[in-house]
Amino acid sequence: MSVTRGEVTIDVLAQGEGPAIVILPSLGRSGNDYDAVSGILAADGFRVLRPQPRGIGDSRGPMENLTMHDLAADVASVIEHEHAAPAVVVGHAFGNFVAREVAADRPDLVSGVVLAAGSAGKVPPGSKELPIGPEMRKAIDGPSDMSLPEEKRLEYLRIAFFAPGHDPSVWLGGWNTAVHHMESHAREHTPVDDYFAAGKAPILDLQADHDPVAPRRFAGVLKSMLGDRVTIVVIPDASHALVPEQPAAVGAAIAEFARKVAAR
Repeated sequence: MSVTRGEVTIDVLAQGEGPAIVILPSLGRSGNDYDAVSGILAADGFRVLRPQPRGIGDSRGPMENLTMHDLAADVASVIEHEHAAPAVVVGHAFGNFVAREVAADRPDLVSGVVLAAGSAGKVPPGSKELPIGPEMRKAIDGPSDMSLPEEKRLEYLRIAFFAPGHDPSVWLGGWNTAVHHMESHAREHTPVDDYFAAGKAPILDLQADHDPVAPRRFAGVLKSMLGDRVTIVVIPDASHALVPEQPAAVGAAIAEFARKVAAR
């Protein structure tokens, strides 16, 4: 399925029937990473939509000088086209920024937001740390650099994405360098406060207990600033990749949140 808005066409993976859950992928990656979780949610009575970022699959459109607002508008066009509002929007890792931007820009389309292993984008008051430091940023960016030796890319995957004992090689493929750069530019050129609060939507902060990108010392940032709108659930034995590590737990947590949101 595809949705066209002006010069932009968004390829959408769609399955299931019921209340809509929209899943947005990690930096430089595709919605195909969420096959298992999407299957769980579809079987549980939800309509699951996975818009592919521009440059992945059959998604096409300008990829230079975009902001988070442009990426959010792509997602909004899918929700509108499918008459899926209000939808729960799930953003994994980088995708959490897009999910929050959708909720901020188009609150009429969003019933709730899920941050899956997502950095809050801010640190506790008084901290002099960056939300993501330069060494961790290097490890995040490294796996999509196909000029690096495979072993170096695996090392970066172990550092940033996979908990001890998990196989990082499952993410050696699936990277799109051009999309990585497009999305990084959008993040760097959009003020955090544009999307930080996710409008006024209920938020599930779905945290991985071994996540060095969104580390435990920052685990309470979002809730401390947004209060009771935020529910925190911690997934054990998982790191920043989260979804390939614990798909059943992720699917169950999203489904429970979506049912609570629908009941309000």
